[in-house]
Amino acid sequence: MQSGNKESFLNLTQKSILILFFTLIFCSLFLFKNLIFQPNFILKKFGEFSIDPEIALTNNKPTFLEFYAEWCEVCKEMAPKVADIKEKYENDINFVFLNVDNPKWEKYIRDFNVNGIPQLNLFDEDANLKVTFIGKQEESTITESLDNLNDNFSTNKQILNSEFSIVKENKNYQSSPRTHG
Repeated sequence: MQSGNKESFLNLTQKSILILFFTLIFCSLFLFKNLIFQPNFILKKFGEFSIDPEIALTNNKPTFLEFYAEWCEVCKEMAPKVADIKEKYENDINFVFLNVDNPKWEKYIRDFNVNGIPQLNLFDEDANLKVTFIGKQEESTITESLDNLNDNFSTNKQILNSEFSIVKENKNYQSSPRTHG
C-alpha cells in the first residue's frame, strides 16, 4: 500500500516558473496590444464608419476612396497613418473604405481595376479621379495630394509602390472569370 503522501505533479519551483511565464506573456500582450491589435481594429472601424461610395461621389465634396483587406499587411501598416489623415480632413473630404473581400463592392473593384491593395483613389469635388496610389505610401505624399486635389492635377495620375498585396480572387462571389495580378 502506498502512503498518504503523494508527490505533487509539479513542485513549487516549477509552479512558480509557470506562473511567472504566463504573467510575462499576459503583460507583454497588454503592453504591446496597440502594436498587435490596433491596425486590425482601425481597419474594421474604417469599414463600419465608411460613407457609401454612391453618396460620396455625388455630394460635391472631394473623396478619398481606399480599397483594403483585413489580411493585408501593408494595409495594417498604413492604417494608423490613414486614421490620422482621416481625422485631419474628415470635415472637408468624404472617406470611403471598401473591403475587397466583401462581395457587395465587386462592381467598384472591377470599375477601378483593383489588383493590388491598399489602393487609394482621390477624386475632386466633381467626382473626377485625379490620382491613384497603389501600395505603401508616405503620409506626407497623401496629404500633399489632398491639399492640392482641386488644383491642376493631371487627371488619373497613378503612383505605384512595390510594397502592396495582390488582391486574392474570391470564388464565392465571382460572377465571371477574371484574374488579379
